[in-house]
Amino acid sequence: MYQITVLDNGLKIATVHMPSMQSLSLGFWVKAGGRYENKNNSGISHFLEHLLFEETKNRTSQEIKQAIEGVGGSLNGFTGEESTCYLVKILSRHLDMSADVLSDMLLNAALSETAIKKERSVIREEIKMYMDLPGQYVSELLAELMWPDHPLGMFLTGTLDSVNAIKRPDLVDYKGRFYAPGNIVIAAAGPLGHDAIVKACSKYFSVLPVKDKVSFEPVTEVQKAVRINLKQKDTEQMHIALGMHAVSSDDPDRFAMNILHIMLGANMSSRFFQEVREKRGLAYEISSSLKKYRDTGAFIVHGGIKNEKFSEAIKVILEELKKIKNKPPAIEELKRAKEFYSGQLLMALEDTLDHMLWLGEQVLMRERFLNSAEILKNIEHVVPEDISRVAAKFFKSEKLNLAAIGPVTNKDKKEIPEILEILG
Repeated sequence: MYQITVLDNGLKIATVHMPSMQSLSLGFWVKAGGRYENKNNSGISHFLEHLLFEETKNRTSQEIKQAIEGVGGSLNGFTGEESTCYLVKILSRHLDMSADVLSDMLLNAALSETAIKKERSVIREEIKMYMDLPGQYVSELLAELMWPDHPLGMFLTGTLDSVNAIKRPDLVDYKGRFYAPGNIVIAAAGPLGHDAIVKACSKYFSVLPVKDKVSFEPVTEVQKAVRINLKQKDTEQMHIALGMHAVSSDDPDRFAMNILHIMLGANMSSRFFQEVREKRGLAYEISSSLKKYRDTGAFIVHGGIKNEKFSEAIKVILEELKKIKNKPPAIEELKRAKEFYSGQLLMALEDTLDHMLWLGEQVLMRERFLNSAEILKNIEHVVPEDISRVAAKFFKSEKLNLAAIGPVTNKDKKEIPEILEILG
């Protein structure tokens, strides 16, 4: 089902054959992102991603978009903490053209001063937009708390000052170091065979020289006390992000943590949704999420809380964390969570784009990735005691980080630190 070819220069081409599909999803993944940056060039990965959609030595910006969209396809890209991806979803008969366009973007970007000036302005407005959206901005504040003085704690877009400071030589140097064959994975999902994908893509990249591998600053700090950032703003809700350090992407406990996350906040039958919203009406939005990096991770609770119920909602959330670490879940709850996980995974892999995104990230970040059957086998092995054991490992008061944006009162400032101690 999955095949991987490694070119002589280290570039990997990974494919999954989906013969019944009409579409092909093709992604060019680069091991470059926020955690490879520093305070001086914060936001450069995201800046560079923007610029690669501008002109190349062969195409204008408009010609890049028209080539894909003119045959019914879609073109996109995104920057994360550990990777950047450029992708197309298109009818499979347009493979050669898609590979040509994407490779042109990655290899021949002009990085003109005109484009840099324009995109700098665009990104500055993007940063301002996020700062005006408390539901998103609070996540950035949480990252600052969880990884202080570390690239993972910096804004992925950079700051207004850092984006202003990034110049063309910085972008050229960064691209030269990170956009190297040993740092790139090409992932494809669709009806075409592996050999056809390799043939279409390798001709553009096989001539690239081998370069030194890149590295990132590891996370070494061990949190020993609760961290709180309550930001005053006149909003209709209190926007919260409550985070704890959790499993890394290769931690053996990641399977139990996935199930724990589902039980607590992944859907409408989860404990947070039932206790915070359904039973008490304290919030409309209440959910959890997981972030998994190479050497660290985070379990995060997101919510939009009634302003006057801020303290009460935090207390309810912490009580649920305390319950699950002190008492293993019932077999029926565990079974439902496992079924939810497997159903969501298998349905996502029915789509060529979602399958390509899953495959590309797996191959880029791991020496050996687990296929869906292997993942589900590990999920099936999770027992109730694993859930409470993992919860007890990570859910501790001294490991808590709370960021909130809203009309914070003096009462909140007094009560919140005391409430955070109830987790023990």
